[in-house]
Amino acid sequence: MSDNPFAPTRLEVGGREYKMAHLPSLEKRGFAVGRLPYGMRILLENLLRRVGEPGVTADDVEAVAGWDPAARPAQEIAFMPARVLLQDFTGVPAIVDLAAMRDAMREMGGDATKINPLQPAELVIDHSVQVDEYGSAAAFLINKEREFERNRERYGFLKWGQRAFDNFKVVPPGTGIVHQVNLEYLGRVVMEAPDGDTRWAYPDTLVGTDSHTTMINGLGILGWGVGGIEAEAAMLGQPISMLVPQVVGFRMTGRLAEGATATDLVLTVTEMLRAKGVVGKFVEFYGPGLARLPLADRATIANMAPEYGATCGIFPVDGSTLDYLRFTGRSPERIALVEAYMKEQGLFHTAETPEALYSDTLELDLATVQPSLAGPKRPQDRVPLKEVKRSFLAKLDSLKAPGGDGKPALPLASASAAEASPDGPRPTTVGRWEGEGGDGGALAVAETETEGVPTDYKGERFDLSHGAVVIAAITSCTNTSNPSVMVAAGLVAKRAVERGLQTRPWVKTSLAPGSKVVTDYLAESGLTRYLDELGFHLVGYGCTTCIGNSGPLPPPIAESVRAGKLVAVSVLSGNRNFEGRISPDVRANYLASPPLVVAYALAGRIDVDLYEEPLGTDRNGEPVYLKDLWPSQREVDETVRGAVRSEMFTQQYAEVFGGDERWIEMPVPEGATYAWAPDSTYVKLPPYFVDLAREPRPVEDLEGARVLALVEDSITTDHISPAGAIKADSPAGRYLIERGVAPKDFNSYGSRRGNHEVMMRGTFANVRFRNRLVPSLEGGFTLHLPDEVPMTIFDAAERYREEGVPLVILAGKEYGTGSSRDWAAKGPALLGVKAVVAASYERIHRSNLIGMGILPLEFGNGESAASLGLTGHEVYAVSGLAEGLAGGFVKGLEVDVVARADGGGETAFRARVRLDTPQEALYYRHGGILQYVLRQLL
Repeated sequence: MSDNPFAPTRLEVGGREYKMAHLPSLEKRGFAVGRLPYGMRILLENLLRRVGEPGVTADDVEAVAGWDPAARPAQEIAFMPARVLLQDFTGVPAIVDLAAMRDAMREMGGDATKINPLQPAELVIDHSVQVDEYGSAAAFLINKEREFERNRERYGFLKWGQRAFDNFKVVPPGTGIVHQVNLEYLGRVVMEAPDGDTRWAYPDTLVGTDSHTTMINGLGILGWGVGGIEAEAAMLGQPISMLVPQVVGFRMTGRLAEGATATDLVLTVTEMLRAKGVVGKFVEFYGPGLARLPLADRATIANMAPEYGATCGIFPVDGSTLDYLRFTGRSPERIALVEAYMKEQGLFHTAETPEALYSDTLELDLATVQPSLAGPKRPQDRVPLKEVKRSFLAKLDSLKAPGGDGKPALPLASASAAEASPDGPRPTTVGRWEGEGGDGGALAVAETETEGVPTDYKGERFDLSHGAVVIAAITSCTNTSNPSVMVAAGLVAKRAVERGLQTRPWVKTSLAPGSKVVTDYLAESGLTRYLDELGFHLVGYGCTTCIGNSGPLPPPIAESVRAGKLVAVSVLSGNRNFEGRISPDVRANYLASPPLVVAYALAGRIDVDLYEEPLGTDRNGEPVYLKDLWPSQREVDETVRGAVRSEMFTQQYAEVFGGDERWIEMPVPEGATYAWAPDSTYVKLPPYFVDLAREPRPVEDLEGARVLALVEDSITTDHISPAGAIKADSPAGRYLIERGVAPKDFNSYGSRRGNHEVMMRGTFANVRFRNRLVPSLEGGFTLHLPDEVPMTIFDAAERYREEGVPLVILAGKEYGTGSSRDWAAKGPALLGVKAVVAASYERIHRSNLIGMGILPLEFGNGESAASLGLTGHEVYAVSGLAEGLAGGFVKGLEVDVVARADGGGETAFRARVRLDTPQEALYYRHGGILQYVLRQLL
């Protein structure tokens, strides 16, 4: 701080003195800090406190303090998060990279222990539990046992990392979901750090290796998701290079109407903001509606910022924030510091707080929110509940597998049970289910014979057809952190059981909450037994269905789905429903609130109008409708107040880093560098630093490149680097089998991210990936050119490598949308991809591409591969890059791209180089962010 012209201010709280970078003092310099958006003031403090450090000047402070809401992003700043948050799918490769950097540092004559987190880094193991067992009281124990069997080596590696690296802590498996643990325990709101005889106080900020890190924005903490490689750099003291963003204000008024949930609200917000276009922008929520929005609802909305495309979706700190901190067991000293600091900084929101200035605004009357789902492929595709049946049937043909229609859908049920028979109500038929007994759970057999795939399962017979809900999962941090929707699900289950309803036998049901507090209050309220009776037994604490860990469908169900090429359906309370993500056997996926998940498990189909058609019949043969089961908001609120207690949080988080006996007794390797096992199929030394020179080579133009894949709009990181099941006949599956791994022990791509050999073979291996070079195939296939031989993408890349041919990807809009998955950049880099040419990029993925040395290029306005007549069969050259970057960073640099057809013709066009900041250009010059950091440390 010696070179900082902005002197810190003293703050005394509870007899302890703190230093703080004082925002109100900037008002004396003529800056209207009080009208800046909340998130911008957090960025401003971050710079104000660090003036004089590398990359931070007084000019940067003044640029943010004098922020122009209408200005397009142009000013680069260096943001330094206070901490880093990881989960195990993304955290394992991050720690693998740090371990590899220690090896490289030692090989190059440096001090290996310099590779060490310089600020708190916390990892929560939550992405590895799979739903192998469900619908039984033993499900949790069986799934946990299988989790340890599969992942023992990964977990041992993480325990080594916890011992070897300073400032690195691990929350063991079976504890909760990373974002819910962050919200309920890890989030500080205000950080403290020693500085001589006193301490600094400053806002809690973070980046995380998971897109939904933004959930913590609901607590007033600024943070967002980044790729693992960018998070590693932040751990090593490298600031996050970013442009001063635009901020979109989202004004909320009114209150939610009866029957609407926080899930319905967030799906509405997601739809509105996607339509608005907020990629790369901050979104900030304000208005009188905030006072009636519980903090859990705020966290639900903030969680899905990646789905509406924003960098973050932040709420200000206010009285509700303090109440939540108090209720979740934060210490009185912490709460006192948060309140005093935020009020002194002008960051505490009250009804009298002036509205900030924004780049643009939207407004929503909460009373207009209606029950909704989102699907069948994207979270922003909201469908009102009353329209779900019609919407699904309209999209059915587009959801069917290529080359076959499968069995036809069943005849539609009548609009209401009363119309089904002149004699009065009759249960809606969704297929023949010849169940045992007449307790009201079985469906009446339709009078008209219906087509479907005959299926026998657990002693029952039924026909499966298009639209059958085969997965119903209460899962994901988005909703399981919210007591209101979880209790509502339990109350729906209670009424269903009391009426004698059952879930359909073809539905795989599961409950995977984000923390143990959830099971505490469900038990306290007496709702657990009703959820259990419907098959929603606890299956684990962690990300399951929403991350692709839904586990296999029961063999008879899976066989019928495959035999009929059926459009099977999942309904989940998650945040992601991209193609191929949930299950390889499910082609349509819908996001829904937990109570609606229960309802669709009872109905067993997606093509049912829950407003007009019954879910089933009760013991007396009477139809039961959703409205008969749905609790009032008053009943939900009273149940929450009576069941959720503060001591539940303090008790469950008292030993959060302890772990069970398996974790405690697990052997851990010793040493500052990791002892790599050459035969390991989970953790392998990556090749990023092999023969790394001390100085980077000059940037070169690209010549003689071939197209590895030509893809449409909205290709997600799930398409590029799947997290789910590994197929036995895939390159990754063959690799594992050759090393003695049986298919039953494959685990998932997500769990094997510490092994680059598996992951590069799994690149573009999503079962729903479609490459226009091979339009008749679905999955990870391409053509090897010029001989036009179809083969897997991995095999083609290996052949191109042998031939010395560099590779490019041609893509449409929003390339890389979805999870902040660094392997979606690492995999292509290892396959030999040197550049991507896309119409536009999702923010995190573009950053990840640069971090792995892949050049992101963008077509000119209105241009695309299709408009230019590109087929992907051409040979590509990029010129002007070497000259353009020879002198350093050039903003808005354009290069010439020439595509030469094998027949002799050529197409030339200009493309924009999406290296948006000098720091990004520096990373690219070094071949990637890790190479840059290693050279700096040397």
